[in-house]
Amino acid sequence: MTAEEKQSLAAFLDLAGDYLRDGYRRDHGPYEFTDGDAGGLREPAAPVAAGDSLERVAAEITACQGCGLSQERTNAVPGEGPEKPLVMVIGEGPGADEDATGRPFVGKAGQLLDRMLASIGLFRDKNCFIANVVKCRPPNNRDPLPDESAACAGFLARQIALLNPRVIFSIGRVPTQTLLATSEGIGRLRGRFTEYRGIPLLPSYHPSALLRDESLKRPAWEDLKTLRTKLCELDETYARESGGAP
Repeated sequence: MTAEEKQSLAAFLDLAGDYLRDGYRRDHGPYEFTDGDAGGLREPAAPVAAGDSLERVAAEITACQGCGLSQERTNAVPGEGPEKPLVMVIGEGPGADEDATGRPFVGKAGQLLDRMLASIGLFRDKNCFIANVVKCRPPNNRDPLPDESAACAGFLARQIALLNPRVIFSIGRVPTQTLLATSEGIGRLRGRFTEYRGIPLLPSYHPSALLRDESLKRPAWEDLKTLRTKLCELDETYARESGGAP
């Protein structure tokens, strides 16, 4: 992806976010783009608007009619976890179990994700916030369409700004490509840190991919160890409680 293409995508996502928030156009950036897929978006951490909160974002998500997915959902799925997490896990979108419960990652893939995170001392009720790129289930678990991702872009950006996690853990191709504005495959992106708006971001495989292909479990475990090492560098409490880097 060229720098010009990235700029166009960023402008589109900014416009969508402004429209969904209150309809007023805001100044964004400055962005710094380079040609190629590895650079991704580079924007200073977004400021938190006065009066904004995770509860307000969740309420807006629940009431959102911004794309066709809202017409078929049972429940929107804003996300869950503590307000000051070490890690924000970002997946693609809700599945059937998530649509039924309004909670993220509660099906078989979610149960595997919980076990994976617990293996390095991360828990959704303690130090890890879990969310998705889109907040309503795409039919038949298909990939979100560009307009669907754009409709939720403002919500996700506000969640990241409010949470300000130490690390973002993007699981799967769709969230990784969305956050980094790249078309590069997850097999090449996984396991190495980049940044999203100044926050370290580590891509890895989606747990559902591990359920389909057991050969991916070993590289996924390597990614978890990479994540743990970074967290030990960033947070003394985590390093002490987790027993240090593996």
